[in-house]
Amino acid sequence: MDLNLIVTAVTPGIALAIIIYIVDRHDREPIGLLLKTFIGGAVIVVPTIFLESILAGLNPFVGLMSVAYTSFIVAGFTEEMFKRSVVMRLAFDHPAFDEKLDGIVYCVMASLGFATVENVMYVVFRFADVETVGLYRAILSVPAHMLFGITMGYYLSLAKFCTNPAKRRTFYGKSLTMPMILHGTFNFILLSGDGFLMLIFLPYVFYLWRTNLKKLNKYYQESKMINTGIYDGELDESECE
Repeated sequence: MDLNLIVTAVTPGIALAIIIYIVDRHDREPIGLLLKTFIGGAVIVVPTIFLESILAGLNPFVGLMSVAYTSFIVAGFTEEMFKRSVVMRLAFDHPAFDEKLDGIVYCVMASLGFATVENVMYVVFRFADVETVGLYRAILSVPAHMLFGITMGYYLSLAKFCTNPAKRRTFYGKSLTMPMILHGTFNFILLSGDGFLMLIFLPYVFYLWRTNLKKLNKYYQESKMINTGIYDGELDESECE
Protein backbone atom coordinates (compact mmCIF):
# COMPACT_ATOMS: atom_id res chain seq x y z
CA MET A 1 0.00 0.00 0.00
CA ASP A 2 1.43 3.37 -1.10
CA LEU A 3 1.93 5.68 1.90
CA ASN A 4 1.98 8.74 -0.34
CA LEU A 5 -1.45 7.85 -1.71
CA ILE A 6 -2.81 7.44 1.83
CA VAL A 7 -1.48 10.87 2.81
CA THR A 8 -2.96 12.36 -0.36
CA ALA A 9 -6.32 10.77 0.42
CA VAL A 10 -6.66 11.76 4.08
CA THR A 11 -5.10 15.24 4.02
CA PRO A 12 -7.99 17.21 2.43
CA GLY A 13 -10.62 16.03 4.91
CA ILE A 14 -8.41 16.58 7.93
CA ALA A 15 -7.30 20.01 6.67
CA LEU A 16 -10.87 21.17 6.12
CA ALA A 17 -11.91 19.84 9.54
CA ILE A 18 -9.15 21.90 11.16
CA ILE A 19 -10.26 24.99 9.23
CA ILE A 20 -13.85 24.59 10.46
CA TYR A 21 -12.57 24.12 14.00
CA ILE A 22 -10.61 27.37 13.70
CA VAL A 23 -13.64 29.20 12.31
CA ASP A 24 -15.62 28.20 15.42
CA ARG A 25 -13.27 30.26 17.59
CA HIS A 26 -15.71 32.06 19.88
CA ASP A 27 -17.27 28.99 21.49
CA ARG A 28 -15.29 25.93 20.47
CA GLU A 29 -16.80 22.48 20.67
CA PRO A 30 -15.22 19.71 22.78
CA ILE A 31 -12.37 18.06 20.88
CA GLY A 32 -13.54 14.62 21.99
CA LEU A 33 -17.03 15.15 20.62
CA LEU A 34 -15.68 16.52 17.35
CA LEU A 35 -13.42 13.49 16.95
CA LYS A 36 -16.30 11.13 17.74
CA THR A 37 -18.44 12.84 15.12
CA PHE A 38 -15.65 12.71 12.53
CA ILE A 39 -14.99 9.04 13.27
CA GLY A 40 -18.73 8.36 13.25
CA GLY A 41 -18.91 9.82 9.77
CA ALA A 42 -16.07 7.53 8.75
CA VAL A 43 -17.66 4.43 10.24
CA ILE A 44 -21.03 4.89 8.55
CA VAL A 45 -19.38 4.41 5.17
CA VAL A 46 -19.92 0.68 5.72
CA PRO A 47 -23.73 0.68 6.10
CA THR A 48 -23.93 3.39 3.44
CA ILE A 49 -22.18 1.17 0.89
CA PHE A 50 -24.45 -1.74 1.84
CA LEU A 51 -27.63 0.31 1.34
CA GLU A 52 -26.31 1.91 -1.83
CA SER A 53 -25.62 -1.51 -3.34
CA ILE A 54 -29.21 -2.57 -2.60
CA LEU A 55 -30.72 0.61 -4.04
CA ALA A 56 -28.47 0.44 -7.10
CA GLY A 57 -29.73 -3.07 -7.77
CA LEU A 58 -33.31 -1.78 -7.69
CA ASN A 59 -32.70 0.90 -10.32
CA PRO A 60 -35.59 0.52 -12.81
CA PHE A 61 -34.48 3.30 -15.17
CA VAL A 62 -32.25 3.74 -18.20
CA GLY A 63 -30.38 6.68 -19.65
CA LEU A 64 -30.43 10.00 -17.81
CA MET A 65 -33.23 8.80 -15.53
CA SER A 66 -30.93 6.03 -14.34
CA VAL A 67 -28.19 8.59 -13.73
CA ALA A 68 -30.65 10.77 -11.80
CA TYR A 69 -31.74 7.81 -9.66
CA THR A 70 -28.12 6.94 -8.89
CA SER A 71 -27.20 10.56 -8.16
CA PHE A 72 -30.15 11.66 -6.04
CA ILE A 73 -31.35 8.44 -4.41
CA VAL A 74 -28.46 5.97 -4.29
CA ALA A 75 -25.80 8.57 -3.44
CA GLY A 76 -27.53 11.80 -2.37
CA PHE A 77 -30.26 10.41 -0.15
CA THR A 78 -28.31 7.50 1.34
CA GLU A 79 -25.09 9.35 2.15
CA GLU A 80 -26.73 12.48 3.55
CA MET A 81 -29.18 10.41 5.61
CA PHE A 82 -26.39 8.44 7.27
CA LYS A 83 -24.26 11.54 7.86
CA ARG A 84 -27.18 13.27 9.56
CA SER A 85 -27.85 10.17 11.66
CA VAL A 86 -24.33 10.47 13.11
CA VAL A 87 -24.97 14.06 14.21
CA MET A 88 -28.39 13.21 15.58
CA ARG A 89 -26.99 10.32 17.61
CA LEU A 90 -23.82 11.96 18.93
CA ALA A 91 -24.24 15.72 19.00
CA PHE A 92 -27.77 17.01 18.49
CA ASP A 93 -28.86 16.65 22.12
CA HIS A 94 -25.42 17.25 23.62
CA PRO A 95 -25.15 20.29 25.94
CA ALA A 96 -22.24 21.58 23.85
CA PHE A 97 -24.59 22.08 20.90
CA ASP A 98 -25.78 25.43 22.23
CA GLU A 99 -25.69 27.80 19.25
CA LYS A 100 -26.51 27.64 15.55
CA LEU A 101 -22.93 27.54 14.32
CA ASP A 102 -22.52 24.24 16.18
CA GLY A 103 -24.92 22.51 13.81
CA ILE A 104 -22.70 23.38 10.90
CA VAL A 105 -19.56 22.32 12.76
CA TYR A 106 -20.90 18.88 13.70
CA CYS A 107 -22.46 18.19 10.30
CA VAL A 108 -19.24 19.18 8.56
CA MET A 109 -17.24 16.90 10.86
CA ALA A 110 -19.48 13.93 10.07
CA SER A 111 -19.38 14.77 6.36
CA LEU A 112 -15.59 15.06 6.30
CA GLY A 113 -15.17 11.80 8.21
CA PHE A 114 -17.28 10.15 5.53
CA ALA A 115 -15.47 11.94 2.71
CA THR A 116 -12.06 10.94 4.06
CA VAL A 117 -12.82 7.22 4.02
CA GLU A 118 -14.51 7.54 0.63
CA ASN A 119 -11.43 9.35 -0.63
CA VAL A 120 -9.16 6.55 0.57
CA MET A 121 -11.32 4.05 -1.28
CA TYR A 122 -11.01 5.99 -4.53
CA VAL A 123 -7.44 7.31 -4.33
CA VAL A 124 -5.68 4.37 -2.66
CA PHE A 125 -7.62 1.41 -4.00
CA ARG A 126 -9.95 2.03 -6.92
CA PHE A 127 -7.85 4.50 -8.94
CA ALA A 128 -4.39 4.03 -7.47
CA ASP A 129 -2.84 4.11 -10.95
CA VAL A 130 -4.48 7.43 -11.93
CA GLU A 131 -2.35 10.23 -10.52
CA THR A 132 -4.88 13.02 -11.10
CA VAL A 133 -7.68 11.42 -9.07
CA GLY A 134 -6.23 12.55 -5.74
CA LEU A 135 -5.89 16.15 -6.93
CA TYR A 136 -9.34 16.23 -8.52
CA ARG A 137 -11.02 14.87 -5.41
CA ALA A 138 -9.05 17.18 -3.10
CA ILE A 139 -10.23 20.20 -5.09
CA LEU A 140 -13.81 19.16 -5.80
CA SER A 141 -15.22 16.05 -4.12
CA VAL A 142 -14.02 16.40 -0.51
CA PRO A 143 -14.85 20.15 -0.30
CA ALA A 144 -18.25 19.34 -1.83
CA HIS A 145 -19.02 17.02 1.10
CA MET A 146 -18.09 19.87 3.45
CA LEU A 147 -20.45 22.24 1.61
CA PHE A 148 -23.30 19.71 1.76
CA GLY A 149 -22.56 19.47 5.49
CA ILE A 150 -22.84 23.23 5.90
CA THR A 151 -26.29 23.17 4.31
CA MET A 152 -27.31 20.25 6.52
CA GLY A 153 -26.06 21.95 9.67
CA TYR A 154 -27.70 25.25 8.78
CA TYR A 155 -31.16 23.68 8.70
CA LEU A 156 -30.50 21.26 11.56
CA SER A 157 -29.65 24.22 13.80
CA LEU A 158 -32.85 25.96 12.77
CA ALA A 159 -34.73 22.78 13.67
CA LYS A 160 -33.05 22.65 17.07
CA PHE A 161 -33.49 26.26 18.10
CA CYS A 162 -36.74 27.24 16.40
CA THR A 163 -39.65 27.42 18.86
CA ASN A 164 -42.38 26.97 16.25
CA PRO A 165 -43.16 23.20 16.10
CA ALA A 166 -44.33 23.28 12.48
CA LYS A 167 -41.25 25.22 11.42
CA ARG A 168 -39.02 22.84 13.35
CA ARG A 169 -40.41 19.89 11.41
CA THR A 170 -39.93 21.77 8.14
CA PHE A 171 -36.33 22.63 8.95
CA TYR A 172 -35.60 19.08 10.06
CA GLY A 173 -36.89 17.82 6.73
CA LYS A 174 -34.80 20.37 4.88
CA SER A 175 -31.69 19.27 6.78
CA LEU A 176 -31.90 16.11 4.67
CA THR A 177 -33.63 17.16 1.46
CA MET A 178 -31.51 20.25 0.76
CA PRO A 179 -28.06 18.58 1.01
CA MET A 180 -29.52 15.59 -0.84
CA ILE A 181 -30.55 17.87 -3.73
CA LEU A 182 -27.20 19.65 -3.79
CA HIS A 183 -25.31 16.35 -3.62
CA GLY A 184 -27.49 14.74 -6.26
CA THR A 185 -27.09 17.66 -8.64
CA PHE A 186 -23.30 17.59 -8.21
CA ASN A 187 -23.18 13.87 -9.03
CA PHE A 188 -25.75 14.10 -11.83
CA ILE A 189 -23.76 16.70 -13.74
CA LEU A 190 -20.57 14.65 -13.49
CA LEU A 191 -22.17 11.27 -14.26
CA SER A 192 -24.43 12.42 -17.08
CA GLY A 193 -21.68 12.81 -19.65
CA ASP A 194 -23.77 15.59 -21.16
CA GLY A 195 -21.70 18.37 -22.71
CA PHE A 196 -24.15 21.12 -21.85
CA LEU A 197 -24.41 20.05 -18.23
CA MET A 198 -20.63 19.95 -17.95
CA LEU A 199 -20.57 23.59 -19.04
CA ILE A 200 -22.53 24.53 -15.94
CA PHE A 201 -20.49 22.39 -13.55
CA LEU A 202 -17.98 25.04 -12.53
CA PRO A 203 -20.70 27.71 -12.14
CA TYR A 204 -22.58 25.21 -9.97
CA VAL A 205 -19.49 24.63 -7.80
CA PHE A 206 -19.13 28.41 -7.49
CA TYR A 207 -22.81 28.58 -6.43
CA LEU A 208 -22.21 25.91 -3.78
CA TRP A 209 -19.28 27.83 -2.31
CA ARG A 210 -21.02 31.20 -2.43
CA THR A 211 -24.29 30.13 -0.81
CA ASN A 212 -22.71 27.94 1.83
CA LEU A 213 -20.05 30.43 2.84
CA LYS A 214 -22.88 32.93 3.33
CA LYS A 215 -24.64 30.43 5.61
CA LEU A 216 -21.41 29.78 7.51
CA ASN A 217 -20.69 33.49 7.88
CA LYS A 218 -24.22 34.20 9.09
CA TYR A 219 -23.89 31.78 11.99
CA TYR A 220 -20.27 32.78 12.62
CA GLN A 221 -21.32 36.40 13.04
CA GLU A 222 -24.14 35.32 15.35
CA SER A 223 -21.70 33.27 17.44
CA LYS A 224 -19.31 36.20 17.60
CA MET A 225 -22.05 38.57 18.78
CA ILE A 226 -23.32 36.15 21.41
CA ASN A 227 -19.94 35.26 22.84
CA THR A 228 -18.24 38.65 22.78
CA GLY A 229 -21.20 40.56 24.18
CA ILE A 230 -21.20 43.11 21.37
CA TYR A 231 -24.76 42.47 20.24
CA ASP A 232 -27.24 45.02 21.54
CA GLY A 233 -30.49 43.69 20.17
CA GLU A 234 -32.52 40.60 19.43
CA LEU A 235 -31.07 37.85 17.27
CA ASP A 236 -32.77 37.40 13.92
CA GLU A 237 -35.50 34.83 14.46
CA SER A 238 -37.59 35.78 11.42
CA GLU A 239 -37.13 32.35 9.83
CA CYS A 240 -38.87 30.72 12.80
CA GLU A 241 -41.91 32.98 12.83
